[in-house]
Amino acid sequence: MIYDPRYHTFDSWACLMVEQYAGQQLEIPGPTTDWREWATGLKSIALFSNDGVPGPEGFEDWSDWATALLNSVTT
Repeated sequence: MIYDPRYHTFDSWACLMVEQYAGQQLEIPGPTTDWREWATGLKSIALFSNDGVPGPEGFEDWSDWATALLNSVTT
């Protein structure tokens, strides 16, 4: 399950994802967390490591990437 990033800050959305995938030991985001590094960690989870799931490269904004991630797993 991927949470819809609309109406969230990066921190709130990422915390939901950390909770959802707690067994994967994702980093809990903090004030100095780089969203691209965090996204790379999420993509390394086996569930998200297939070719259809976008990495953060090429995205200027975390929410654009998160929306692409959501779309890649729901279509």
